[in-house]
Amino acid sequence: MIRSLLLASAACALALPAAAETVAIVNARIEPVSSAAIPAGTLVIKDGKIAAVGANVAVPAGARVVDAKGGVVTPGLVAAASNLGASEVSGVRETRDDGTGNALSAAFDIAYAINPASTFIPLARDGGITSSAVTPVLSGVGGGASEHADDGVVEEMTAGKVGSGDPPLFGGQAAFIRLKAGAPDIVEASKLAVAVSLGESGARAVGGSRGADLVLIRSALEDARAFAARRAAYEQGATRDFGLSRLDLQALVPVVQGKTPLLIRVSRAADIRQALKLAADEKIRVILEGVEEGWIVAPEIAKAGVPVIVDPQADLPESFEALGARLDNAARLHAAGVTVAINGARDFNNLRQERLNAGLAVANGLPYAAGLAAVTLVPARIWGQDGKIGSLDVGKVADVVVWNGDPLETTSWPLNVFVGGVEQPKDSRQTQLRDRYAKSDDSGYPPAYR
Repeated sequence: MIRSLLLASAACALALPAAAETVAIVNARIEPVSSAAIPAGTLVIKDGKIAAVGANVAVPAGARVVDAKGGVVTPGLVAAASNLGASEVSGVRETRDDGTGNALSAAFDIAYAINPASTFIPLARDGGITSSAVTPVLSGVGGGASEHADDGVVEEMTAGKVGSGDPPLFGGQAAFIRLKAGAPDIVEASKLAVAVSLGESGARAVGGSRGADLVLIRSALEDARAFAARRAAYEQGATRDFGLSRLDLQALVPVVQGKTPLLIRVSRAADIRQALKLAADEKIRVILEGVEEGWIVAPEIAKAGVPVIVDPQADLPESFEALGARLDNAARLHAAGVTVAINGARDFNNLRQERLNAGLAVANGLPYAAGLAAVTLVPARIWGQDGKIGSLDVGKVADVVVWNGDPLETTSWPLNVFVGGVEQPKDSRQTQLRDRYAKSDDSGYPPAYR
């Protein structure tokens, strides 16, 4: 029974949807995100791209018509940071590939761990998510405020296990996936950022002090510059000793060259200032994740031009580095001019919370348009994907969701989800379980127990 259910779940995850077709979504309120809402309009999908959008768009001959019946059409949601596809069961270490031990640090590439058949991918699509950044975490050091998960599982449950020697400074390299059913490879881009933690979890990784963490991070960046400048000498053993392996140094070279950002997980205002100073001193690009006390230093973040990824539900002083957490953090950051993306819980099973978190931020002062952009165009832009997805502009890839109502409301849900112009299947492991056990025969037992 268990084997057949697992096979059915895998078949669901890899179910092949129909090929791309010409589709006209009519009678819809269209939220392009990049421009003002269209109260009543039509969106046309052709050859996997958005072909037309507007109030007076004609339905092409032969197109399949989807009647939104007054519902809302948005770009597919973009999960700003998650472990989707790299983790499966929170309490089973063998199924968690979102972290590494001390064999690798910056060189760990999470793209190699992505499983297109993950049973949580259809569940994410059911919540309107069509793409996601997949970001690694430090292993074996526990979670700080910015790394909490709603299921209570923190970083020590990732795959890697720190053994003897110094723990790694860096979590590894991020990837970006698009959730197209049936695709054998869903990785859209890899090596998009190198993750690192400041604050409590970063301090634990190096023995307990934030100061030591920053000193070692700066030293690693210095080593990467020296390695890049004298690579031939390094290969001949004619350089000084470096604190990281060749693979880790290679991964940090694009960071010190300004090509790849550091994804810095940070919560406390003082630590955020240190992250901004690190970026300025080292002349590197950074993205901040967590920033529970970001509102305190919002003008400084805005001046630095650094984007942030926040969880509006993180409003409790659940650690000493998040004593200033508050519900209107996103609104205050936005008002100060900070580029704000909104995340759900980063764990795979709670990505549906992303849009609800955006609604929570809107309820606490964030403008509606900014709230919708924070789960679509802004995370796409942060991860360099906004030329293809994130808004309903003609020529962009047709990652499109039709909702029965306001996507930021808890009572709304997706009616149709398109990825690359292809409508996605609506079943998931959860619906399969429902259908398997919903009905019983005359014996009173469901079919699996006959």
